[in-house]
Amino acid sequence: MESILLRLFDLYQFAIIGYILMSWFPGARQSSIGRFLGSIVEPYLEPFRRIIPPIGMLDISALVALFVLSFARRGLIYILYVL
Repeated sequence: MESILLRLFDLYQFAIIGYILMSWFPGARQSSIGRFLGSIVEPYLEPFRRIIPPIGMLDISALVALFVLSFARRGLIYILYVL
């Protein structure tokens, strides 16, 4: 059970990274894969975008979201294996 939860965290992180990379290619987010990734990633990224404004052309909110997700994963590991 623990490894399934950790794999889900990993898959979600890869989905976020894939969604971020899609922004580099015109029209990629309008594809069926882009819309699917957007439907699962945008609800998580949207609160970060409201709090952290873009710096020029750079939107660092997704990086902060990945950082927070990484901390949550580490917290889950601590809870599952240490406590």
